[in-house]
Amino acid sequence: MNFYINQTIQINFLKVDAVSNSSVLQIGSAGIIKPLANLYNTGAFTTPAPPAISPGGSQSEGPLVPLAPS
Repeated sequence: MNFYINQTIQINFLKVDAVSNSSVLQIGSAGIIKPLANLYNTGAFTTPAPPAISPGGSQSEGPLVPLAPS
């Protein structure tokens, strides 16, 4: 059985303190959230990307963007 819900939601102010990978922010009806991740090769690349080079010119051992501890 399928339910179709029409609703109007007015949000005057919404503050989100943190969003991490695989987070879901849902406003409205509760239901099933089906995860979906699509990866597309839009540049038609055929080889892996070269290793990242840090701004100092040497190869980087870690990420160039500081990541939050898990």
